[in-house]
Amino acid sequence: METWLSWSSGKDSAWCLEMLRRGGERPVTGLFTTVNAAFDRVAMHAVRRALLEAQAKAADLDLHVIDIPYPCPNADYERILGAFVAKARAQGVAAMAFGDLFLADIRAYRERQLAGTGITPLFPLWGRDTRALAGEMIDGGLVARVTCVDPSKLDRTFAGRTFNRAFLSDLPDGVDPCGENGEFHTFVSAGPMFSAPIPLRAGEIVDRDGFVFADLVPVPCTDGPVAQELG
Repeated sequence: METWLSWSSGKDSAWCLEMLRRGGERPVTGLFTTVNAAFDRVAMHAVRRALLEAQAKAADLDLHVIDIPYPCPNADYERILGAFVAKARAQGVAAMAFGDLFLADIRAYRERQLAGTGITPLFPLWGRDTRALAGEMIDGGLVARVTCVDPSKLDRTFAGRTFNRAFLSDLPDGVDPCGENGEFHTFVSAGPMFSAPIPLRAGEIVDRDGFVFADLVPVPCTDGPVAQELG
């Protein structure tokens, strides 16, 4: 029976993969990600599809992309996700894992989405102390950069920074060390869950829709109009 992992391209989902592999009880056989179809980027994280695909290759896992429109009303989102879940179950998926840490409403929402589908929701990182968890990720070799910042919760200068001990030390009081309240999102370019690092370079930093996005560019890659692409 297969287990697929909800893959945001960021540190929590990457560390969730590492924990599941270490446990060995639920081998992960695939990743699934929502992608903003208008911009061809990971929803919220604004990571280019090419980098997402590079992660799946480095993790040696099949990638299942769920294209969503922009904007995407919740009714449309649930319809698209429902169809995806039904297709996954028909392919033998018995469990879906999520990297959620402590937001009870998000966990309850995922549980409602999967209720009655025959697919069991798993939360391997649930309840972990987020400061300790952030340190565990860094000490464990995870390399990540901040791709999105909510400037109402965290200063825009944090966009594009490396997720490391210095980053954690600089976070102001009230900001979760793992960004679980939406303060920031990341992209993982290396770690024990990957067979090799993903080469990239920093691109432009732009403001869009109330967020600050730090673009990451695959190496080699031909640049496009970043300000128009970020979603």
